[in-house]
Amino acid sequence: MGAIAAGIAAGLAAVGAGYGNGQVIGHTVDAMARQPELMGDLRTTMFIGVGLIEALPILSIVVGFLVMNK
Repeated sequence: MGAIAAGIAAGLAAVGAGYGNGQVIGHTVDAMARQPELMGDLRTTMFIGVGLIEALPILSIVVGFLVMNK
């Protein structure tokens, strides 16, 4: 059961991170199209946001491994 729980947790985290990254990147591209002079600042903020979003699947996999080993 632990392996199934770990797989479900990792899968749902990957889906959520994919959706979140799509939203962040899409809105950043829209903002860059509206205000090209802010492109550098927007890109920096986007990379910080994507990094924070990607932390979720990494933590989910760690928790999944912990659950699987118990």
